[in-house]
Amino acid sequence: MSDSNNKLSSIWNLFKYTPRKNYEFSLPETMEEKAILDNPYENKDEFSELKPLEDTNKKVNLSLKQNLDFIKSSYNYLINSDIKIREFIINVRNKQYNAFIIFIDGMVETISINQFILQTLMLKNKSNTYTGNIEEVSYSPSKEKFKLQKKEKLSLSDYISQALIPQADVKEINIFSEIIDSVNSGGCALFVDTIDKAFVVDTKGFEKRSIAPPQNELVIRGPQEAFIENIRTNTSLIRRGVNNENLVIENINVGTVSKTKCAICYIKDIANDDLVAEVKYRINNLSIDYLLSSGHLEQLISDNPSSSLPQVLSTERPDTSITYLLEGRVVVLINGSPYALVMPANIFDFLTSIEDTNLNYKFANLLKFLRVLASFITLFLPGIYIAITTFHQELLPTELLFSITSARSGVPFPIIVEIFLMEISFELIREAGLRVPASIGSTIGIIGAIVLGEASVSANLVSPILIIIVAVTGISSFAIPNFSLSFHFRITRFIYTILGATSGFLGISLGIFVYIGLLCSLKSFGVSYLTPYVPLTKIVNTGYFSNPIWKREKRTDTLNTKRLHKQEHISMKWRQGGNIDEQN
Repeated sequence: MSDSNNKLSSIWNLFKYTPRKNYEFSLPETMEEKAILDNPYENKDEFSELKPLEDTNKKVNLSLKQNLDFIKSSYNYLINSDIKIREFIINVRNKQYNAFIIFIDGMVETISINQFILQTLMLKNKSNTYTGNIEEVSYSPSKEKFKLQKKEKLSLSDYISQALIPQADVKEINIFSEIIDSVNSGGCALFVDTIDKAFVVDTKGFEKRSIAPPQNELVIRGPQEAFIENIRTNTSLIRRGVNNENLVIENINVGTVSKTKCAICYIKDIANDDLVAEVKYRINNLSIDYLLSSGHLEQLISDNPSSSLPQVLSTERPDTSITYLLEGRVVVLINGSPYALVMPANIFDFLTSIEDTNLNYKFANLLKFLRVLASFITLFLPGIYIAITTFHQELLPTELLFSITSARSGVPFPIIVEIFLMEISFELIREAGLRVPASIGSTIGIIGAIVLGEASVSANLVSPILIIIVAVTGISSFAIPNFSLSFHFRITRFIYTILGATSGFLGISLGIFVYIGLLCSLKSFGVSYLTPYVPLTKIVNTGYFSNPIWKREKRTDTLNTKRLHKQEHISMKWRQGGNIDEQN
């Protein structure tokens, strides 16, 4: 017995935790000791060049060696294979200065660096060997004659930037954080000994996707161009479409690590200043490490991010963005994302396609009515079906009721289980069709729609009428132009299905009442989500359904734009000029 106890005690001691009395470290007891632990290199000359990179206000030094050491430390030059540093000697006014350039391989155009930076600075020519004064020719309007005057010699930095670097975009920057940001964006930084600033030259040359037709917002009549991942290409598409000098494009960096460039676009003499200030305030006050996509930013700046309703319009079409810009809204572009964000937005913007502006207003209104009908079908059809078949059979004709009852006679599940089974199956088929390669995407649809559907009916797992209900609901969801709103309807219809199964039309009515209340309380950048109907605006020709194009005289007054009128009362003045043949 004693032996067994000894074995148990030895096993217990093996797993028993015994705290140590002596440790190889000590905690700081005073504030001075804590400060030394937080910054061990402070006040130590031997580590002065290895200060943390968080020193964003560190400025360029006159010593080229110190600048080179800081750049190498910042970029981990010894282990980074794509960071290129080229040290050389430049000629300026028959004097030689040590210098170096830094750039990222794969993000620059090396031909530009070789021809317009290295060649012009290293090889002797008339520009870098001239030592005299500069003679400036100017014109005097009062005396109506030219005059020649000598200017004082330019400083070394001014002479290099103005006379020796033949590039369109050259900036002189003296803060390392700004220099590093420019190099990370595809620039080339030039450091010269005895100069306490760097010359940042725009040499971008990285690979990018060419402009292609839109993939998700297809139109028949309209431009066939879509945004790409490069922000400067996207801004050029907007600039080309607006074609007005009042278009303002401001850049803001978001993310302390990624420093993603965002471009805020608006037309200065149309957009409301308060709206522009609100957009910039929200984006400037984001404390995040990185920003990679427009969907990420959309969730961060929405008024009510917990709501599944989209509150910022996302589009891949430049013409859509231009249309909203001319209406007085703000467009935000994110570097690396082929989608633009339009704000503010209301629910009717998500049910509108850019093709509506290219069609006759009668055709456009018909399409808009079909989209509204598709929205109601997507939301309520499964719930109404289960409410009628469960609680309100008297609403159905007798023949139809008998047909539904006979079709469900062999189905072992309740209607609610049957509906959820088919709805979840349909969502799985839709998701699988999106994720599989395009070559077999149609195969997934055929298998899901024909094989599984027919097999389920033959096995008496579901009724044929339910297959029709689910199919019509799914097709209607595809008629909604915006993917985010379609996703919201797909989620919300499950709630109405549960309400219809538990309380019939009473539950659906209560759900609609609460849903409309939520829509009325929701806002997008201070604008009501149901505008211009809640609250009702004075301008009645800016609603969801389109008026003839010659009657669209004003912008909506909910945005309080600087220019309310966008065309004259009589826009087609040619109709007022009479017969041209009679005038001749």
